[in-house]
Amino acid sequence: MHCRTRSLTRDRLRAAVAVAAGLGLAVSLAACGKAAQVGERVGAVGTHRAALRIGLLLPENEIVRFERFDKPLIQKRVKELCPRCTVNYASAQHDPAAQRYQIEAMITNGVDVLILDAVDTKAVRHSVIQARRANVPVVAYDRLAQGPISGYVSFDGAEVGRLQGKALLKALGPHAEDRRIVMMNGSSTDPNAGWFERGARSVLRGKVKIAKSYETVGWRPENANRNMTAAIAALGPHGIDGVLAANDGLAAGAITAMKTARIRPLPPVTGQDAEAAGIQRILSGEQYMTVYKPFKPEAYTAAEMAVALGQGKSLNGITTRRVDNETVRGIPTVLLRPVAVTVHNIKSTVFKDRLYRVDQICTEKYADDCRRAGLIGPGGS
Repeated sequence: MHCRTRSLTRDRLRAAVAVAAGLGLAVSLAACGKAAQVGERVGAVGTHRAALRIGLLLPENEIVRFERFDKPLIQKRVKELCPRCTVNYASAQHDPAAQRYQIEAMITNGVDVLILDAVDTKAVRHSVIQARRANVPVVAYDRLAQGPISGYVSFDGAEVGRLQGKALLKALGPHAEDRRIVMMNGSSTDPNAGWFERGARSVLRGKVKIAKSYETVGWRPENANRNMTAAIAALGPHGIDGVLAANDGLAAGAITAMKTARIRPLPPVTGQDAEAAGIQRILSGEQYMTVYKPFKPEAYTAAEMAVALGQGKSLNGITTRRVDNETVRGIPTVLLRPVAVTVHNIKSTVFKDRLYRVDQICTEKYADDCRRAGLIGPGGS
């Protein structure tokens, strides 16, 4: 199959997408072997003030980061770059079918560009193809979706896993090779989960015994809780020396299971996302570390990509590298570096970046922990 210029107008393409969606017709991808191309760059992002309609599709709103950080930061940056632009938001609530419908509805309703954090990166491929046929560029956000993606921004997932693995080995001490750990990985439908796991295993291999390893459906804490309960039953309450949990939600589920089993002291547990509850668990000693991914540069980069693509510009001045997915090669990409956070550097990371105010973390329950960590003074300020 050969790439060719499409003669249909954008409106006719959108109409075709709507009909195809209604009839459930399969759309085949023109396998050109290259990332979706955009027009030549004609100036700095934001110099063009045309009103764009940007669709923002996030996978859920249960994880704190999406509603509190990603969504408002993207909206803020879009407005800074293009005051007349609008952001249409939808949350898929973990449902791949719902997200596909949301994408198709946004295309039909005339969005100019999409920012997509896919629930299921493979299941969304057909919808990304539909967007491409309608001349609607798609920015893959945080997870690399399949299909003809025009741009991609995320964090280096292998480094996330390496940071978790290194921290866990440090917590286990000099004889880690004799210790047994449980790996609580993310959802198998999320390519980032495999990315994190591969990074962690590259550090852990040969240096610790991985006694149990689980994929956690939907990244749900309650599923992590069930998996951890099964691990405790299999290994015994004293047979687990550490838990490599892929994010803070999974850490919470695993810690609850261990507390229910009355495991004392708790073994070191990793995390990711620097959720407020995760930071508090680190302060209280229930969780050893988390991986902080500064949301602002990721969200701002996605907004900048979307505005540039919507204005027909290239991403050459924004992206720094190119990656491939299973569909296309050479997707313009930005991969950001994550940061490990323990009790020793909370002040210089999440507080310094104003991710949280001190009073949001150092509530009455955690006041003594905050004093010990030097986050508040003897009088509580």
